[in-house]
Amino acid sequence: MPSIKNNPLIEEADKKKNEGKHAEAIRLCERILSKDLDCTEAYEEIGDNFLSLRKYDKAQKALKQALALNPNSANANYLLGFVYSCTGEFGKSVGLLETADSHYPNHPEILRCLGWSMYHNNERQRGIIILERSLHLAPNDPLILNDLGVLYLNEKNFDKAAFLFKKVLQLDPSNQKAQECLNAVKFFQREFDKLKKQK
Repeated sequence: MPSIKNNPLIEEADKKKNEGKHAEAIRLCERILSKDLDCTEAYEEIGDNFLSLRKYDKAQKALKQALALNPNSANANYLLGFVYSCTGEFGKSVGLLETADSHYPNHPEILRCLGWSMYHNNERQRGIIILERSLHLAPNDPLILNDLGVLYLNEKNFDKAAFLFKKVLQLDPSNQKAQECLNAVKFFQREFDKLKKQK
């Protein structure tokens, strides 16, 4: 998620995060906060890094602080929505991601997470439509393709699921998740065909 980075330390932290050096990125942000406790971006960066480390409690704490400072931050709403999606709190996730979408419309990554959370929050059809919109905006994004494929697999739309996983493997032949999901599609399709023949 792009955000305005006017602090050179924030830019440095962002660079460290993209290199996978999450602990270093967090330390840089903590340095910023030692001088400026109201730096929303520092809390967002800390939250994002803890999210990458799957330390959801710590990510949540930092992102709630970011939202306390700036409730309209698209980035903080998106990241906290993502955290809640990871922890299975899909109702909370949807609310935050809708807020993020209202401040930063048509961002494929926000829509990807929103579609996923909506689907798992018993709004299955709407979730799929939103993920389709996300894919339309970023047609070669493997994360979107995989997520949408998983939803179509859940819906037993095996052809559509297989098409999406094959597209991921064309873009990235070493994508483990797409390969495993494609194998699952083939397995379930065979089982499903057997059941239909027995009826």
